[in-house]
Amino acid sequence: MTFLKTAKMCTTGVAAALCLSGPTLAETTDAGAYLAARQAGIGGDYSAAAAYFQHALIADPNNPVLIQQTLTAYLGSGQVETAAAIGRTFTASGGDSQVANMAIMAQAARSGNWGTIFDMLEAGHEVGPLLDGLGQAWAFVGLGQMDRALASFDEVADTPGLRNFGQQHKAMALTIMGELEAAEAIYSLPPNEGIVPTRGSVSAHLQILCRLGQFDKARGIVTRAFGSDMDPEIAELRDAIEAGQIPRLDNTVSNPAEGLAYAFKSLSDILQGEANESYLLLYAQAARHIAPQDADTHIAAARLLNALEQYNDAAVTFAQVSTEDPAYHSAELGRAEALRLDGQHDKAIEVLTQLTRSHPDLPLAHASLGDVFRQQSNYAAANSAYDAALEANDADTSIRWWLLYSRGMTHERLDQWDAAEADFRAALDLNPGNPSILNYLGYSLVDRGMKFDEAVTMIETAAEARPDSGAIIDSLGWAYYKLGRYEDAVGPMERAVELAPNDPVISDHLGDVYWKVGREVEARFQWARALSFGPSDEDADRIRRKLNLGLDAVYAEEGVDLEPAVEVANDAN
Repeated sequence: MTFLKTAKMCTTGVAAALCLSGPTLAETTDAGAYLAARQAGIGGDYSAAAAYFQHALIADPNNPVLIQQTLTAYLGSGQVETAAAIGRTFTASGGDSQVANMAIMAQAARSGNWGTIFDMLEAGHEVGPLLDGLGQAWAFVGLGQMDRALASFDEVADTPGLRNFGQQHKAMALTIMGELEAAEAIYSLPPNEGIVPTRGSVSAHLQILCRLGQFDKARGIVTRAFGSDMDPEIAELRDAIEAGQIPRLDNTVSNPAEGLAYAFKSLSDILQGEANESYLLLYAQAARHIAPQDADTHIAAARLLNALEQYNDAAVTFAQVSTEDPAYHSAELGRAEALRLDGQHDKAIEVLTQLTRSHPDLPLAHASLGDVFRQQSNYAAANSAYDAALEANDADTSIRWWLLYSRGMTHERLDQWDAAEADFRAALDLNPGNPSILNYLGYSLVDRGMKFDEAVTMIETAAEARPDSGAIIDSLGWAYYKLGRYEDAVGPMERAVELAPNDPVISDHLGDVYWKVGREVEARFQWARALSFGPSDEDADRIRRKLNLGLDAVYAEEGVDLEPAVEVANDAN
């Protein structure tokens, strides 16, 4: 695809722009500010990078490398107006930069200065084949030149690999123009001729059908497209159609600026896996700037910030979504996750608690709250949250097995084994052969000295399905160990340490296995390694006792014939 080729060429452009240096740069810039800016940019902290680069630029305002780095940092941090101003100055001095052109196009669209886009493209300042074509087409719409706009959309559609984009944006433009029949005709084409179905395109098609009074056709499409497992936004759309009402879609394209914003956001979405997140963030930030009222643009940018480990910025961006927007629940789930990843667990709990009150029928809100409580080892609160999630969840939905599995883990940690086993087996009924469930249930049975044959079979099945999971392979080796099959345990435990070399539980387990087969020097080495990886205080004390006294003496102190499990190595924390 043409636009993908261009994107791949630019995949490393952001990192390269932030790392470029040379003798001239080093000799003339503020070295401290420049180095701080580079470090911040490489780490994905565009806000800090922009401030440092701007400081360095004051000392060396005409350096093209530094200008491009500053442009990238400002666009990546969402300061598009500033990036566009720098870009215009850079372009006027004879420079050319894809990032500058992106910022200039985004600022022109937000301001309604459509002529600027034509001037930029005619001067040869390009963003890429797809955005250049769609930018020109939407600029024609903005100027009211509809015939030329439709012809431009057709040119995009006729470009190899871009038919879907040209057709979708043409349908959006026709909808804005009030040509609903023509737009619906495009949406009804087979995907290879018209538009590949997505959540957004199907929703737009449904709204057009309802505006045309074709509610029966809309009802059939919504059922085929989304089934019965719907989130609140789609459920609201379905309910409106069932009631014979035109559904409200806050994020539909209603003007040419929103159309171009949709193009920028689409590129940030479809290039996932093809380009790095720092590059994709530039497109998402441009989309946010053009259409700041569009929840989808905020969510797209926030998710990329999360991927770049800029969790606080991600949380702030998620929070830009209005409480009245149908996507509010999705944004709040994202905000809570960003806060959790940032270590702000109390704030994450606060966000999710409020979401469970405003959306009591949303299982993911309760489940996410349970996950945070479980991470904090507050298993009783987690259990209550999972209870609420299951109560809000329909029995036939795709996430029910996960809810049962999660609650089973909290029951197990609360020593409510009968309830835990019931949940695990119910989860297996819904998702037979799931390695995570098999591993946890099998290990727990071994740990309790119950149903050994079934338990080992479960863990072996999980290991066959997930041979590269250190946690599951550890469970297999540890199950053999608990059964006294010490020689059989050596291979799996060594493999588990290879797969998860920094896990203190697994290294500790390997030490115990080595001790039991007479490899005491190697056992002490593994215990020492386990201590270096930060085990829990309780586990650390026990490991030190093993290092000082040996495993047999620790067993004797504890009055057991075989060591009780220190911790369930679990791949679903």
